[in-house]
Amino acid sequence: MRTQDEELSMHKIEDYDNHESKGKRNTIRIVIAIGLIIGAIYAVFKYNNNEVSDYVGTQYNPGIVPTKN
Repeated sequence: MRTQDEELSMHKIEDYDNHESKGKRNTIRIVIAIGLIIGAIYAVFKYNNNEVSDYVGTQYNPGIVPTKN
């Protein structure tokens, strides 16, 4: 049977309650920053390359002409 000292506890984890190392904290900040940068680049490319053609049809089957005569 386990004694009280052998029980797992959150207080025994070295990163619990703001006791993490500066290296780990900086790594998390870098990962979050890289994720935000990649997301921003993706959003810019998606926004700039989102061109929808108003013309519906082909050369042989003209379809809808959006201009009035």
